[in-house]
Amino acid sequence: MNKFVLYLLTAATISFASCGRKGSGPTDTPTSGTTEIAVDESFQPIIDSEITVFESIYPQAGILPIYTGETDALNLLLRDSVQMVVATRPLSGEERASLESRKLFPKEIKIATDGIAIIVNKSNKDTLFSMQTLRRILTGEVSRWKDLNPKSTLGDIRVMFDNPHSSTVRFLIDSVCKGDNLSSQVRSRLNNAEVVNFVATTPGSLGIIGVGWVSNRRDTTCMGFLDKISVAGVSREPVADRRNSYQPYQAYLADGRYPLRRDIYILLTDPRHGLASGFTSFLTSDRGQRIILKSGIMPATQPVRVIQVRDYL
Repeated sequence: MNKFVLYLLTAATISFASCGRKGSGPTDTPTSGTTEIAVDESFQPIIDSEITVFESIYPQAGILPIYTGETDALNLLLRDSVQMVVATRPLSGEERASLESRKLFPKEIKIATDGIAIIVNKSNKDTLFSMQTLRRILTGEVSRWKDLNPKSTLGDIRVMFDNPHSSTVRFLIDSVCKGDNLSSQVRSRLNNAEVVNFVATTPGSLGIIGVGWVSNRRDTTCMGFLDKISVAGVSREPVADRRNSYQPYQAYLADGRYPLRRDIYILLTDPRHGLASGFTSFLTSDRGQRIILKSGIMPATQPVRVIQVRDYL
């Protein structure tokens, strides 16, 4: 074979292989391509809304959410299976060190403050709980509605939350039970939607759920909850009454009067500033924060109207 022809064939082969390698690398940008993110299932309604708007603005972008428990979501980040997580806590020192040892330098960005809602069946007249009472229920010290209200005819208190690996469970143990274990009578459903449906159809039930799942999205004032359940008031005082109990409205999340509140963070390990970074920027933007405002929780940067509501229970 002619040496010149052989040279051209060799050069063409190298060029083709080089192009193939370039094409096999990451192709997403801040506003295009596809990326998976892991999200604590408590925040599915909010993140679904955010994704819908983001993808309508950037039609070449595809955000693929994995809704799961917070523990599982963080494990996906630590294994570098995803580059973005929505969770209720920052990384621990050990988790951060593990990522940094692999040249993954995480960012932690607060995007909102969420509330844990206590929900009961519409037939239940007991809609005020002190933190002390909730602790007694969760640890099994109190197991019947009659123990709280001698006039109650509802029988056993059937406590229900989403799943054992959720941020809600960690919050209950850390902030309500103060490290004590949950009672063996406390049960979990597969997801938050099932918790709402269980409470709506079970008179003696008590559900513990992220407030985003019980906010009424048809209420443009962000001042309403779903009609099929009752959202209880919670008090920091030893005895709950109408004057010292608050529901998880945005204003009470903002000023701290509602005690069952927690922050929401984006945990990001995206070294190339690709689509995960672009979606994070959207969540922290004015438009992204307004979506959070309409969801019924407290955005990190948007102002919240304070409306006094005292005749709710």
